Amino acid sequence: MAAAKSVVRRALLYVPGSSQKMLDKSRGLSVDCIAYDLEDSVTPSKKPEARSNIRHFLQTRSAGVKENAVRINAVDSGLALDDLTEVLKTPSLDTIVVPKVNSPSDLVFVTDVIRHNLPERHTGNPSRTIAPPLNILALVESARAVTDLTSICRASPYLSGLIFAAEDFALDLSLTRTPSLLEFLFARSAIATACRAYNLPSTIDLVCTSYRGVEGQQRLKEECIGGKGLGFNGKQCIHPGQVEVIQSAFAPSVEEIQWAVRVITADQKADQQGRGAWTLDGQMIDAPVVGKARNIVRKAEACGLEVASVKEKWKDQEPE
Repeated sequence: MAAAKSVVRRALLYVPGSSQKMLDKSRGLSVDCIAYDLEDSVTPSKKPEARSNIRHFLQTRSAGVKENAVRINAVDSGLALDDLTEVLKTPSLDTIVVPKVNSPSDLVFVTDVIRHNLPERHTGNPSRTIAPPLNILALVESARAVTDLTSICRASPYLSGLIFAAEDFALDLSLTRTPSLLEFLFARSAIATACRAYNLPSTIDLVCTSYRGVEGQQRLKEECIGGKGLGFNGKQCIHPGQVEVIQSAFAPSVEEIQWAVRVITADQKADQQGRGAWTLDGQMIDAPVVGKARNIVRKAEACGLEVASVKEKWKDQEPE
């Protein structure tokens, strides 16, 4: 299977749409994705004000924010249509985050509203020449959703990834969250695997609720490493202080970039020599390993990391 489309969402930061102060502060952030929130962080009485705030705020783009998303209310809340009607008017909107996706019908509803309101931003519209298509990210928050991931992943051409909402999932199953996160292992593995199976570029892990101080930052790093090991390529965050740690953890390290460049350079020479398998630093290198190396370099470039100088440094690497 081909690699998923190159979309970088290492950190997805929630910002409440009801707080003009926090909206204004987000202008100065450097982050892959901000999800301006209309759901959990906004009280019912503040929903209309939050919609208006976000609509006006997203008239212009913030230089350091790569992707503007809006988390609407759940489809079965009765508020989603009002949310979409308002926020789809914003010119700098990139992505809709849909919470509590329990079945494909939730995504079908959102897709139909997008097609009706913004046909020019439909993925299958051949006349779309100006604005890119909108994306959808779906929050998986229940046992029902985890058991229906196949149908959910097929539900919309706009779907660009899945997000695991641990707290709601724990509530649904009457689980207690522990530092090991073992109680979420099955659900997290299922979500990461489904994203890969259906070529969705983003699989975004749970929020780290401990982040203040040295201990909190260490816990955050450990969760990032654990999530990356399960196949996640991003993580939700609830405070700007989490962004740097998360984006660093989900980007290739200097050592990974150097290894990948050496592999790719040596493989080109091995191919000219007719060698399908060879070694580097005593380790066998074959097609799957080379594919991994290429993915690392693509990710590094998409993250804006320095790759050109590494290629120059190792341009003479030979296969062993």
